[in-house]
Amino acid sequence: MSPSLRVGLVGYGVGGAVFHAPLIAAHPALQLSAVVTANPERQQRVRAEHPEAAVVDDVDALLAGDVDLVVVASPNRTHVELATKAIDAGLPVVVDKPFTPTAVEGRRLVEHAEAKGVLLTVFQNRRWDSDVRTVAKLLDQGALGRVHRFESRFERWSPVPKPTWRDSGGAADVAGILYDLGSHLIDQALQLFGPVAAVYAEIDRRRAGVQADDDSYLALTHTNGVRTHLWMSKVAAQPGPRFRVLGDRATFTKHGVDPQEAALRAGRRPVDDSWGREPEESWGVLGVGDEVRRVPSERGDYLAFYDGVVKALREGAPPPVDPADAVAALDIISAAHRSAAEITVERLL
Repeated sequence: MSPSLRVGLVGYGVGGAVFHAPLIAAHPALQLSAVVTANPERQQRVRAEHPEAAVVDDVDALLAGDVDLVVVASPNRTHVELATKAIDAGLPVVVDKPFTPTAVEGRRLVEHAEAKGVLLTVFQNRRWDSDVRTVAKLLDQGALGRVHRFESRFERWSPVPKPTWRDSGGAADVAGILYDLGSHLIDQALQLFGPVAAVYAEIDRRRAGVQADDDSYLALTHTNGVRTHLWMSKVAAQPGPRFRVLGDRATFTKHGVDPQEAALRAGRRPVDDSWGREPEESWGVLGVGDEVRRVPSERGDYLAFYDGVVKALREGAPPPVDPADAVAALDIISAAHRSAAEITVERLL
C-alpha cells in the first residue's frame, strides 16, 4: 500500500459529495484517488472540489486502476452489485447505509467478504453524532438511573417531494424515510440498548405522488426491557425533541440536531478541535421537573469512522462498524414493513 491509502469513491450525490469526499480528503492517512460518476455536472463538481482525484465513468474503470479502498455511496439499489464487484477484486469496501435492501442480501455480502478475506464495513456515521455520544456518556455514568424508555426523532419539513429516487422511488429503489433516516435511528438504538425482541410500526406516505414512506414510526422492545420509540418524518412542521430518555432517576431531553451535516454542506471540513461542537444554548437538559441542568454536548466526530477504517486496514483492528450490526437493523426494517402491512407486533427473538 502507498503511504496514504488510495480511496476510490463510487457516487457523487449527497452521500458522496457532502459526506464521504470531504471526510476522506480531510483524513491525513487517506487520499481521494478517484471518483466514479457518469453525470457531466457531477464530474465538473468533482474536478472543482477535488482536483487531485481522477474522474471515471464506471466501477470497472475504477477497479482497473490503483486503489486500496472502495467506498460505495451510489443509489441504494446498487449497493450489493457494486460492493460485490469490489470484493471480487480483493478490495476492502465501505458501503453507505442502508447496507443492502434486505437482511438476506446483507448476510450473503458479509459471508462473501469473509470468504475473500477482505474488510467490509458500513458507514453508520451518526454513531458519532454529538447528541448520541452525550446520551451514551450519561448511560455510562448512570445519570438517568434505570432507563425504561428511549425516544428518538429525525423530523424535517419538506412538504413538496423532490424529483429524486429518494422521494419518488419505490421498493425497487430501496427508497423511503425508514431506509434513509430510520437506518440511523435503529442503529443508534441498538448500540445504546442492545438487541430487539419485538417490533411495531406505522409506515405512511403523506405527500401526493410519492411511492415510498415519508412519515413513519417504530416501537421497539429490547431484550433488556427498554422500550424505544422512533419517529422519522418529512412532514413535521414543528419537530419534537431529538432525544428524550426516561429513567427512574432522571430524564434527559435534547432538541436540535448534530451540527456536522450542516457544516459539511456549508463546505467546512473537520480540520481542528472546533469541529462537531455545539454551543451551550443547544445542550440538552437532565433532571426531574423544574430541577434540571444543562449537559455539555460531547464533540461530534464523523472522521472517527475513517480513523477506524485506517486502523482496521493497517493494524488489523476490528472494523469501525460491524456489518452484522447493519444486518440486525435490516431485520428490524423488514419486521417493520410486515407490522405496518398487517397491523401486528412482529417478534424477532
